[in-house]
Amino acid sequence: MGLINQVFRVRAEAKVAMNSAEAFAAICLVAIASDGYLSESEEIEMKMRLSRMKLFQDVVNDRKKGLDRIKDYLIEGLKKYGPNEMVASARAALPPNLAPTAFASAVDLVFADGTVSAEEQAFIDDLRRILEIPDELALKIVEVMTIKNRG
Repeated sequence: MGLINQVFRVRAEAKVAMNSAEAFAAICLVAIASDGYLSESEEIEMKMRLSRMKLFQDVVNDRKKGLDRIKDYLIEGLKKYGPNEMVASARAALPPNLAPTAFASAVDLVFADGTVSAEEQAFIDDLRRILEIPDELALKIVEVMTIKNRG
């Protein structure tokens, strides 16, 4: 079993069924919860950022299936299966062309509060490997998000 599989216990079959928008949101949710704490302000920030994305426009416009429904579904999955299975399920459902965008969004959300814990650093590094983000691109994303969230 490879290092990534050991860390995230990635399995061929996803335990949490997701569409591409839910997969993207799951990565963001696990990122903000990677320090062991999910604050209301982090949830609000995540919903605000996702609601501005083209990927979520149908979700935002559908009052019955809005971002709150997705958030509730993902939190339920996170509690039931844990972060490893959520990331594995999200990876299975996420289109490859959205992997760099999901990584950048996760990094941005983790860096938004101005501090990055050791757990968050480890998560970002593991997420980079899981999503197969090239080292050079991952470094650029981290550098830009560091600058963006400095002030």
